[in-house]
Amino acid sequence: MEPTTLKVALVIGAGDSTGGAIARRFAREGFVVCATRRDAEKLTPLLEEIGDQEGKAYGFGSDARKEEEVVALIEKIESEIGPIEVLVFNIGANVPCSILEETGRKYFKIWEMACFSGFLNGREVARRMVARGRGTILFTGATAGIRGSANFAAFAGAKHALRALAQSMARELGPKNIHVAHVVVDGAIDTEFIRNNFPERYALKDQDGILNPEHIADNYWYLHTQPRDAWTHELDLRPYMERF
Repeated sequence: MEPTTLKVALVIGAGDSTGGAIARRFAREGFVVCATRRDAEKLTPLLEEIGDQEGKAYGFGSDARKEEEVVALIEKIESEIGPIEVLVFNIGANVPCSILEETGRKYFKIWEMACFSGFLNGREVARRMVARGRGTILFTGATAGIRGSANFAAFAGAKHALRALAQSMARELGPKNIHVAHVVVDGAIDTEFIRNNFPERYALKDQDGILNPEHIADNYWYLHTQPRDAWTHELDLRPYMERF
């Protein structure tokens, strides 16, 4: 990979739904997309699609919970591809379990995935952005980050912590011209998982009752392009019929 001066959008957790849609959206706007998943082979369809649309994208297999891997990844992108102008942290870890049956190991793993990895990636990218005096950092949150539901103690704890991380980073980095935003995605998303496991909910798609990943991605692009005199920190996205 040759060094370039192009702007880079780094999407941590570029899955088949929201993360992939965000990667495609930024690629259409001329960004070089760096997409990560733990299994790099699963990125192949996304990278090929972006390439077919005359965009440019690189894929990386990386465990976002491992500090040494995160440090190496950010350094590689910055030194070999270009400056990271946008970081999108999009790791989920939504694993329900009764508090009576939850294990310490799984609770900790969910926190690592949904929060600790956000800290690691946010810190490393923020260091570069502050030196340049610009940048956007976007965290994908969930309703669990606002209120904890029964059987979601681990996920809610992790997402609450991610929301607090985003708030602290925004208050520290905003005056340094770094836009930090937290997106609350409230509702079912048009995914294979929802289609196969919640057919009644998926049937609401024709009524715009579940979230379209492409429309979620549009809002991430909107956040990045906001003028700094009117930055949004927290944005709620939910279908019109979703209760909240």
